[in-house]
Amino acid sequence: MKYYIIAGEASGDLHGSNLMKELYKEDAQADIRFWGGDLMQNVGGTLVSHYKERAFMGFFEVLKNLSKVLGFMKFCKNDIVDFKPDVLIFIDNSGFNLRIAKWAKLQGFKTNYYISPQVWASRAGRVKDIKRDIDKMFVILPFEKEFYKKHDYEVSFVGHPLIDAIADRNQVGIQKFREEHNLGAKPIIALLPGSRKQEITKMLSVMLSLVDDFSEYQFVIAGAPSQDFSFYQQIIGDREVRFINNKTYDLLSISYAALVASGTATLETALFKVPQVVCYKGGTISYQIAKRIITLKFISLVNLIMDKEVVTELIQNDFTKEKLVVELRKILDAKNREKLFLEYFELEKILGGKGASKKVAKSIYKNLKN
Repeated sequence: MKYYIIAGEASGDLHGSNLMKELYKEDAQADIRFWGGDLMQNVGGTLVSHYKERAFMGFFEVLKNLSKVLGFMKFCKNDIVDFKPDVLIFIDNSGFNLRIAKWAKLQGFKTNYYISPQVWASRAGRVKDIKRDIDKMFVILPFEKEFYKKHDYEVSFVGHPLIDAIADRNQVGIQKFREEHNLGAKPIIALLPGSRKQEITKMLSVMLSLVDDFSEYQFVIAGAPSQDFSFYQQIIGDREVRFINNKTYDLLSISYAALVASGTATLETALFKVPQVVCYKGGTISYQIAKRIITLKFISLVNLIMDKEVVTELIQNDFTKEKLVVELRKILDAKNREKLFLEYFELEKILGGKGASKKVAKSIYKNLKN
């Protein structure tokens, strides 16, 4: 069978790579063409476009690069027509993927979606388009199945692929990892400022302003694979911090606490049982637009899944050095940590067990055979 997968960002690349591994197990002769990243490329198939080329964040940033975005869409449509896939598989990345899906459905292509757009967060009217354009939707958050049911659309809850990704990661001995990266004995506070330049620029400098206030800890930046160290160096300056690129899971496995940009990383941090403060600061225009269309009580996946405030969120104007110091001290306190660990274990139960990628691959292949 011929599969065409479209993923964006580092997380889409991760989950796309695990899905590809399972597709090859189901269909040893699979011909896979994809938009993704290094992890997907390492599995096999043919890389069409790397997500680094399309890393635009926020409404204003997308508008500034609109001609590039439209160019990518035109190229993608032509490439799909030339490849003639048996199925299109969209992974998250809704701004791009829903537009391609609308076109693809009209052309008669079979459309599957893995990791739903966050229509439950904003612009729920998009469900109408999803029902029209997507043949099968695989969701990874338990409340999404109920959300779609209210809109008379049957979806499959497959569990969260992060559980697989964390369980299957390459195990690195703690002591060996510390030695390789010259990490001392001090407990580690991990800094996860996001993966895009805009968010890193706005958040990392505030995170780093805490270094002198917590001298008994060492701060370590989790570098995103999409950015070079030279970019981070401009923000770090002469501060005494460590930088480790593209080893976030290994870093989280030995961290005592973390300051985390809102996004998938909040859930990753929770699954590693690391106490965290969730941070968000966007461009003024993008934030004002988002505030008016997003209807959620929380921005972090941890709180959304648990439907209560488990981790503190410091958003936009609340994301200051003063408030960050207060909240970091709280998660370093033993009593608060014990309570948080119990919440994290409950979160993992709610997300279900391993096997999300396997379930999706089996279902897609079975449907194609039938």
